[in-house]
Amino acid sequence: MKFEALRHRVKRAEQVVAIRVDETQCSWFTLSQAWREGWTPLRIISVGLAGGFLAGKLEPGSTRFHGARWLQMIGSVSNLLASAQAAFASMQANEAAETAEQAADKVDEAVDPTPPAAPARAAAPAPAPRARVTATQEAAQPQPLPAEAATDVSER
Repeated sequence: MKFEALRHRVKRAEQVVAIRVDETQCSWFTLSQAWREGWTPLRIISVGLAGGFLAGKLEPGSTRFHGARWLQMIGSVSNLLASAQAAFASMQANEAAETAEQAADKVDEAVDPTPPAAPARAAAPAPAPRARVTATQEAAQPQPLPAEAATDVSER
């Protein structure tokens, strides 16, 4: 190989290394940021409790720690983690329910901005009895959607 070709390969390799260093630093920054954000107070407390539990179950200096005790410890830790995860899911479900209620209230306010006028409905004349509808007339009328039929509210 010629000297210029080797020099070109070295420059290219240095450029690749510089790009990889930048990518690694970016990935490291993202990882460290995600790691810091991931340690919420609930997780810190859970890890502390699990660590204390493990330290207590291991009984340092004891030779009595056999296979059956390992299984018992693993079962206890898994129950602890499952209950913590269930509590977290419950908190998220409650927040989602509150958000859904707020959204439903906003939709109700947007659909009906005025308060219902009960006296105006009472003063309206009673509807006349329906005339007998034939099968062809009934088939020609649009059928309400299931939600409309269930709530007696039509958007048509």
